Amino acid sequence: MSQRVRVRFAPSPTGGLHLGGVRTVLYNYLFARQHGGDFVLRIEDTDQTRFVPGAEAYILDCLKWCGLEPDESVVKPGAYGPYRQSERKEMYQQYAHRLVEQGDAYYAFDTPAELEAMREQYKTPENPSPTYNQQVRQHMHNSLNMELESARELIAEGTPYVVRIKMPVDEVIGFTDMVRGEVNVNTSQVDDKVLLKADGMPTYHLAVVVDDYLMKITHAFRGEEWLSSAPVHLMLWKKLGWENSMPAWAHLPLIMGPDGAKLSKRHGNKYGFPIFAMNWTDPVKNDADSDRHTEGFRERGFLPEAFVNLLALMGWNDGSGQEIFTLEEMVQRFNMERVHSAGAQFDFEKAKWYNHEWIKRSTAQRLLPEVQQVLTQRGITDCNEQVLLQVIDLVKERCTLLSDFYEQAGFFFQAPASIDTDSIKGKWNEQKTLFFTELIRNYELTQLWQAADLEHAFKEIAAVNGVKPGELMLPFRIMLVGGKFGPAVFDIAAIIGKEATIARIKHTLSLL
Repeated sequence: MSQRVRVRFAPSPTGGLHLGGVRTVLYNYLFARQHGGDFVLRIEDTDQTRFVPGAEAYILDCLKWCGLEPDESVVKPGAYGPYRQSERKEMYQQYAHRLVEQGDAYYAFDTPAELEAMREQYKTPENPSPTYNQQVRQHMHNSLNMELESARELIAEGTPYVVRIKMPVDEVIGFTDMVRGEVNVNTSQVDDKVLLKADGMPTYHLAVVVDDYLMKITHAFRGEEWLSSAPVHLMLWKKLGWENSMPAWAHLPLIMGPDGAKLSKRHGNKYGFPIFAMNWTDPVKNDADSDRHTEGFRERGFLPEAFVNLLALMGWNDGSGQEIFTLEEMVQRFNMERVHSAGAQFDFEKAKWYNHEWIKRSTAQRLLPEVQQVLTQRGITDCNEQVLLQVIDLVKERCTLLSDFYEQAGFFFQAPASIDTDSIKGKWNEQKTLFFTELIRNYELTQLWQAADLEHAFKEIAAVNGVKPGELMLPFRIMLVGGKFGPAVFDIAAIIGKEATIARIKHTLSLL
């Protein structure tokens, strides 16, 4: 590409980042890296009624956790700032008024009561929700139905107003979508969207066009829910004289839940929970709907590598059948032509499979910080790092989520709080009591404390006592870990050491 590639992600600081938003980030990021371009993070905070303090920092933290940090943002400014729309207010106003002067937009002074009366007046069974469109606008309180000078006088007097785009009547406009191919729409099907609100702030429609132009964005990837707004944006690019600078668009497929319903923030508790847990009240929700206490993917024990990997495959594949990709491999193999237009379905069980695969493939050193955090949160703080690395390698294949490391590794550093004696009692007898009593004596005297030595002694004593080793292995495991799980039992004994091994055998014998 001759022009430097520049892509952007433009979230609103109104809540948590969910699956769809981060997948949009990922595809932007991959495309930019593949072409040696720039990935821009722009904060769309024009709707101050829904602004959530802390949400901006939350977005930045999420992208950092995912390893998808932008090249330009509010914390890393470049040549095209500011990167918050609230700080670009004057830029939008001049273009809105320019469109009015050209006759491509108009001032609308309709009050909320007048708008509600319009909806009632024009409601029909075929059109139960009338919009402010080409037919309605000629009957409303706007500058199309008065002299422009009269409209300016109303504005000078402080009359509240908005600026609306004047959509042409019965004109076909279209563009080539990178995912969907040719898209054509008749302008008569599109209403006159508000471009500038009564508080002087732009709506998304005006802001996204102005920002993309001024920031020299070359490719705009966004969710398919914005496809219906594309005619408005296309008309703005055209009427502002920037048609030749318009970015290539790609409208990405929706992410669906396991039940086939569209995922949204309101489904956070059910499927598309946020990336991190949120610590605020969402102002547009009541307490029953709020997902501020919802655990995120991070809290549920996902590795960022696994989370990014599963997102990539929800809407894209490289045709090879490969499912596990590093970020570097994704950058090399990503291709917008392989992004599907059909909705992708989120399957939590499949998501856990990705995480299990990434845990298995990760080195103990990579997993160490997360496992330390899991254990610390459960009160296990005194872990020798070298021992923990050994333990991680021993148990990681048994862990699907990072939280599983507490059950699978905690007993190496802390005696089990409960012992599943019910699994032993049914086949317990005096002969087994004598075996473990003798095993304690042998282990107390031995100077050899490797897994192979412990196993050899265990089997020799079993043979002397006429007991099959297979009948003793489960009780021994339960004595050491509390239940019927864990890696090779002699590896466990070797790692927890002589003192802990003997103490746990004695404790269980006292219970039996």
